[in-house]
Amino acid sequence: MRQGRAKTYRKLMSMYCMSFGFRQPYQVLVDSEMCKHAASQQHDFLKQLGVVLQGSVKLMITQCCIQELYLQAKEQQPAVDLAKTFERRKCNHRVAIPGDECIASLVGETNKHRYAIATQSTELRSKLRDVPAVPIVHINRSVTILQPPNKATLEAKESAEAKLLHPSAPEIAGLPSTTATEPPKKKKKGPKGPNPLSVKKKKPKSEQLSSHNERRTPFASEQSRMSGKRKRDEPNINTDKDHKTKDESIRARKRRRRRGNQSGIVVLEETS
Repeated sequence: MRQGRAKTYRKLMSMYCMSFGFRQPYQVLVDSEMCKHAASQQHDFLKQLGVVLQGSVKLMITQCCIQELYLQAKEQQPAVDLAKTFERRKCNHRVAIPGDECIASLVGETNKHRYAIATQSTELRSKLRDVPAVPIVHINRSVTILQPPNKATLEAKESAEAKLLHPSAPEIAGLPSTTATEPPKKKKKGPKGPNPLSVKKKKPKSEQLSSHNERRTPFASEQSRMSGKRKRDEPNINTDKDHKTKDESIRARKRRRRRGNQSGIVVLEETS
């Protein structure tokens, strides 16, 4: 297989896995026509499907499809032997019906069980075009091909992505309502209180009494100082007397010195 085709198939299968929950090993329903074609090519059919689907596969066949091979002649014995190696898928049809109808009934309208279909029937492929998320494989000139997704698959993929982006009904119910019944209350602007960090803590009563006494002592000392000033300002009779006696003694000394000096001058004049 070419690298470009393998890359395209890998992206396509990753889309089926991410959007629709496909997982390995992929369950592949094979019809009777595909068994005939695979037996005639004499190639490893399981390996071919693994390369196309880019992963491990599990081949399955219904009882109605294998019954079609039994009804044919012994010429289709290699196809019967190949079909016996596949896993039997119960279709719950008591009477065998055509293989295309059997596979279409198993797929249903949504492909609940996530089957991939390997068929050579053009009628079956046209029936499955309206069903989303159904990988269809067919062989064209000995080349196994995986069909591109149909319109229903792309629409289902977009709707699944939209559901993931938008919240679900329970999530919407849990969200708070945008239309509030009561308007939010505004905070009243009042006088701001003091800063709690700058406010002093209340002292106990014992400390309050001691601080009160400390406040009173400076006032008492001030009163005593003022009273002392008043006493100094009052005239003291004893001090005045002392000052007078000192002044008189000083004056008497000066007089004596003058008299002594005058007597010395008179004696000098007489001798001369």
